[in-house]
Amino acid sequence: MQIQNSTLADLDTIFSLYRMAAGYMKERFWVHFPEFDRNMVINEIEEGRQWKMMIDGELACIWAITFNDPQIWEEKDADPSIYIHRITTVPAFRGRHLVKEIVNWAKGYAKEQDCKYVRLDTVGENQKLIQHYQDSGFRFLGMVALKDTSTLPDHYKLDKVSLFELEV
Repeated sequence: MQIQNSTLADLDTIFSLYRMAAGYMKERFWVHFPEFDRNMVINEIEEGRQWKMMIDGELACIWAITFNDPQIWEEKDADPSIYIHRITTVPAFRGRHLVKEIVNWAKGYAKEQDCKYVRLDTVGENQKLIQHYQDSGFRFLGMVALKDTSTLPDHYKLDKVSLFELEV
């Protein structure tokens, strides 16, 4: 298993995975990934904040990080943290507990960046996903209604957000 930065050459694959994940979500939940802004993802790649996991030379999953997330985390954003977004797994790799691998990587990366927390959120009250993130080491902090979603992707406008963190 290798974790590495995504590159601009991965852009079409990233969006293909987002569309696949949105389709999967639509079949099961009323909140799902929207069509993400291409320039947002290009910016993440150019800033080294879009990541991919390769297993035996095959793409297994992708995710993005940021170091500030004030619209979601409000006053807690003052804590030095990395925030994980849009974990998307290739269907052939589902069920292999890749979130735990991401968590292990994120804890090490957070330490390198002098961060105290690894945090993530998910829109809605998906009990299976909440349990999955807890099983992966995160503490569930509860659900919050966001005050300002004006610059967030559209799915944040649809429901409350479940918040998770783990101390590094």
